[in-house]
Amino acid sequence: MRGLIAEFEQQSFTQIIFPHKNSDWNEYLQLAESTFINIINQIIKYQKCLVVCDNIYRVKANFEENNNLFFVEYQTNDTWARDSSALSVQNSNKIEILDFQFNAWGSKFEYEKDNNMSNNISHKYSKNLTNVDFILEGGAVESNGDGIILTTSDCLFNKNRNRNLTNQEITSKLLKFLNSKEILYLNHGYLVGDDTDSHIDTLARFINKESIMYVGCDNINDEHYQELKLMENELKSLIDSHNFKLIKLPFPDSVYYKEDRLPATYANFLFINNAVLVPTYNVKEDDIALKIFTETFTDRDIIPIDCSILIRQHGSLHCVTMNFATGIELKS
Repeated sequence: MRGLIAEFEQQSFTQIIFPHKNSDWNEYLQLAESTFINIINQIIKYQKCLVVCDNIYRVKANFEENNNLFFVEYQTNDTWARDSSALSVQNSNKIEILDFQFNAWGSKFEYEKDNNMSNNISHKYSKNLTNVDFILEGGAVESNGDGIILTTSDCLFNKNRNRNLTNQEITSKLLKFLNSKEILYLNHGYLVGDDTDSHIDTLARFINKESIMYVGCDNINDEHYQELKLMENELKSLIDSHNFKLIKLPFPDSVYYKEDRLPATYANFLFINNAVLVPTYNVKEDDIALKIFTETFTDRDIIPIDCSILIRQHGSLHCVTMNFATGIELKS
């Protein structure tokens, strides 16, 4: 058993969807494009990157020639690759690419093109795609690479996804699909402005088989304080039951756009081979977060990525990327 391949393991490539004028980025498209270009340029220093874009000629012009850079043309509804892309799962010695159904977090937005993306670009993958009749977003599940899945009950059991299934049926199917032995549900934790119904990748992340990084809030006057403290207590219970180590990240509590509070989080970091890309938001907590990452990942480069534009659309660095496991190669 290997299950959902953990992001901290060796990767083949990262998939990213480039913004276009028919997406929600149109209001500040140039700023969004600059952010995506920066992310892609950092990734290809370490590994391959597949860029899904509406016009290859237009997007390719933003980059220098690089053997790690691949393009495929397909117009999406939006750019949240973490949730609309396929997942890498190992079953015994076989690595599979599973394409789950995507309904834009409970039909909150248009999603048909995003849901059909993987089928339309699968010719770029060296392995066949398996379609799964079950709604699941990549940002909703975290794997420790050893058969344990961490997620939230608010997301997985939300009736805006698999409404005809009981909680027990959802758990049973997820264990089977992801070839896993245990699912750990957090019943607390949320971010104001989050559209995903509390995706785990905004709250708590496995960084190895035994350790979890999570967002904590110490300001008792903050509206997140109680829920994040309850989540912290849930995580601490895993120390006794699973002997997990916990690493607390600061909470960026002053990220706004047009007077709206945004769901900024340092838990939305991205693993790539030999590096960790860390979202920053031009706030005082950035330096504290970067120090924690540097002290934690002594064998990886730590690369800050300004995500102040990404978070305007209520997502961040991890949300716009998807990792594919070693053994899944890219075709030219």
